[in-house]
Amino acid sequence: MELRRLRYLCAVAEEGHLTRAAERLGIRASSLSQQIIALERELDTPLFVRTQAGMTPTAAALALLPHARRMLEEADLGAQAVRDTVDRPLRVGVTPGAPPSVLPALHAEAVEIDDLSAARQLELLRRGALDAGLLALPEAVDGLRVVVVSERPLGVLVSDTHPLARLEDVGWDDLTGLDLLLYERELAPGYHDALLAECAAAGWRPAHVRSGPPRRTLFVAELRHGGDVVALRPREEPAEGLRWLPLREAPVVRHALVWDPAHASSDRIAALL
Repeated sequence: MELRRLRYLCAVAEEGHLTRAAERLGIRASSLSQQIIALERELDTPLFVRTQAGMTPTAAALALLPHARRMLEEADLGAQAVRDTVDRPLRVGVTPGAPPSVLPALHAEAVEIDDLSAARQLELLRRGALDAGLLALPEAVDGLRVVVVSERPLGVLVSDTHPLARLEDVGWDDLTGLDLLLYERELAPGYHDALLAECAAAGWRPAHVRSGPPRRTLFVAELRHGGDVVALRPREEPAEGLRWLPLREAPVVRHALVWDPAHASSDRIAALL
């Protein structure tokens, strides 16, 4: 049974008159009559007794009406749930170090932005508690839609008092014997492991890999006062006391917007791009 015909059934039963029901529904009386007749044929039983005074529901109609109303109510609730999903602001997770060029676009769309690690984003995405995530690849994104929004070469971030700071650019050999300041692996294990693999492939194995604090102020302090340590980051305006240097034959960090393609707002998320 079509929901439209059930809606027509309820209107005629409540109004008790075909013309008044048609006016309420905004359709012609003849069209409404045809739909009621079609429903009667589908059920193979009369639903109304037609008289000059109006339309009287039969026992069959009275038996069907409670079920029809429940079905219409559930359909309306479902439609409202979709509207609520569409109308509310999208919640997007963003990793520390996300590309500055992308963030203004997200803010322009009035989304809610949460500063979250890649691992936390993926956990929330799979639970349906986050609409989309902006994270560095690679990560475990199986089953999610992935659209790369930024590709940036890495460079070397050092204290402005470090011997490397005197150079115009840096080669991998210049990093020999230095520590690498990197966030804790559990925050983004895929990118963490891929970055160390690229360093090894380029011939550099850091003397030590230090687990840097996620907060920017503490990260900067570690670089400024931690001795023979560097970080590998895309080009950005360095904090006071630091210098960013181009790295020859540098690996590229890719950031992507990821989300569940079955999300009710999948088209809205894609439109952010």
